[in-house]
Amino acid sequence: MQKHLRTSRPTRRNIHNTVSKQWRSQVKEAVSIAERPAEAEERVIPGHGEGDLIVGRNMSQIGTVVDRATRVTALVQLAGRDMKTVTAGLTRELTRLPVSLRKTLTWDRGMELADHKNVAANTGIDVFFADPRSPWQRGTNENTNGLLRQYFPKGSSLAEFTQTELDVIAAKLNNRPRKSLGYDTPADRLALLLH
Repeated sequence: MQKHLRTSRPTRRNIHNTVSKQWRSQVKEAVSIAERPAEAEERVIPGHGEGDLIVGRNMSQIGTVVDRATRVTALVQLAGRDMKTVTAGLTRELTRLPVSLRKTLTWDRGMELADHKNVAANTGIDVFFADPRSPWQRGTNENTNGLLRQYFPKGSSLAEFTQTELDVIAAKLNNRPRKSLGYDTPADRLALLLH
């Protein structure tokens, strides 16, 4: 029966996949999600994003950033997972967005965004971090990453995708009707909010 589900899996997660008892570095001067502006919670004003990485075979990865209000998704081609590469990639793609869509970005506690101060300085976006082991605090991004697995199946390499190819995939997702938006597309909702 589970083969008919979108994710083809019978359960939500593997109970054996855990980071307990692993040593984890701490992001210095991380600003907690508790300090994020209240308007980000309302999902009415665009510009409050959630971000993460999708990881593929051989530790290849793609950055994902999703707007909380419109569900508009931006994909970021990354040659590595180190903070310098992620900072450069996020800066490159986020500065392509209109200034009105660059308010906040909420990330998990991954060390790939340890250079969050430079991301903030380069883009004008205030960066916040979810609490440890609390993926539901970035639920929009987690759900979108699940949808993106249709294009990037687990176990496949993500290294061969160019930024242009990622932009095409993001456009497909941004023009897909969403139940959470009353069956509007993210692109439609963005156009409505910006005008």
